[in-house]
Amino acid sequence: MLLQETGAGDRLTRAAAQGDVPEVKRLLHQDRIHPDCLNCFGKTALQVMMFGSTPVAAELLKQGASPNIQDSYGTTPAHDAARSGFLDTLQVLVQYGADLNIPDASGSLPIHLAVREGHVPVIAYLASRSNLAHSDREGHTPPQLAAILDPRLAALLELST
Repeated sequence: MLLQETGAGDRLTRAAAQGDVPEVKRLLHQDRIHPDCLNCFGKTALQVMMFGSTPVAAELLKQGASPNIQDSYGTTPAHDAARSGFLDTLQVLVQYGADLNIPDASGSLPIHLAVREGHVPVIAYLASRSNLAHSDREGHTPPQLAAILDPRLAALLELST
């Protein structure tokens, strides 16, 4: 359920993007803004939050934010966390039900993005939780992509299968 109240959504997404945990809590609890309220760009707080701020993610998710919300490119918060290398945020998303096997518009899973960026701890975490046989739109599975980009990453994925 996404709510179209852009003024409230703008305030919540701004606080989330700044990593301002006290303000996020105030807006959610006192102002009773729904955690999936949209801002003027059609994004939720979880989609624009500062990904290094795990407490913001945890608070939004605890209050009912959808961990699998997708933007117009099919990108979920798990894709963003994997691309950025924020393992702690990714773990919180998974704890609250994030599906790590939702492809984005390019057919990439979060693990594809972590492989492309070389985020070893994120790759190690995702390897056993991801469909390693899933091909992106270019026809690459995560292990194939890793073999192309960095043999060390490919070895890491081989260990987890």
